[in-house]
Amino acid sequence: MPKPTTASAAELEELRAQLERERAQSARAIARAQRELGELREELEHHRTDNAVKEDQLDRYAADLRATSRRERQRTRELAESYMSTVRALAGAVEARDAYTAHHADRVTAYGIELAAASGLELVEELELECAFLLHDIGKVAIPDGILFKAGSLDPQEREVMERHPVIGEEIISEIPFLEPARALVRHHHERWDGGGYPDGLSGEGIPPAARVFALADALDALTSDRPYRAAVGIAQAREVLERAQGQFDPTVLEAFASISDERIEEIRSQLT
Repeated sequence: MPKPTTASAAELEELRAQLERERAQSARAIARAQRELGELREELEHHRTDNAVKEDQLDRYAADLRATSRRERQRTRELAESYMSTVRALAGAVEARDAYTAHHADRVTAYGIELAAASGLELVEELELECAFLLHDIGKVAIPDGILFKAGSLDPQEREVMERHPVIGEEIISEIPFLEPARALVRHHHERWDGGGYPDGLSGEGIPPAARVFALADALDALTSDRPYRAAVGIAQAREVLERAQGQFDPTVLEAFASISDERIEEIRSQLT
């Protein structure tokens, strides 16, 4: 049986040296891995910090946008209120000349908005519609008192002067940008469905929708209000008159009017008398 060999001192030294080299190599690999891990941690922390900064910036930006939006809404409300104050002052200037038409513009506006909602016609925004209704007779500021307040019928020359008020009214508001949507109604509020109105003799759907709604609302208030040339009639009688005048009004608006109760009309009227 052979005897086991014994490693020489030189071989053992070589093994120790090899082990030391491997240990050193492993230490370097570990050190390199630790450095890379440290760098990764630093990069991750940088991204976290950067993201936190960006999130903070986004939060501040969103807060600024919300604050700006609130300010803009407030300014819009204030501007709208200012516009309506101006419109009501202009409408009041017309009504101040004639005790018989006191609150006429307010009532026609309320009737018109009610009719617009019931008719389903595509109209401008309610605020713009209200401006147009309130200013429909602004042109009458240029009509002489002798014609405007005449108790009897107008002669042909007087009627020609009176029938100019829609054109005059459009001219008055034409240079006011925020009243641009009101121009069509101011000019065409005396047109008739059958083409027999003025100033342009428009007919049918050629008449702006808001003017078609207004025509009936205006006639309703005229019939149910005292005027220099006749006394007011009740709502039921006014309905009969308006229904008989079918060629004058848009059938769609007449149907919408029929859907609104006498009680609702009286409620509107009582609030504005």
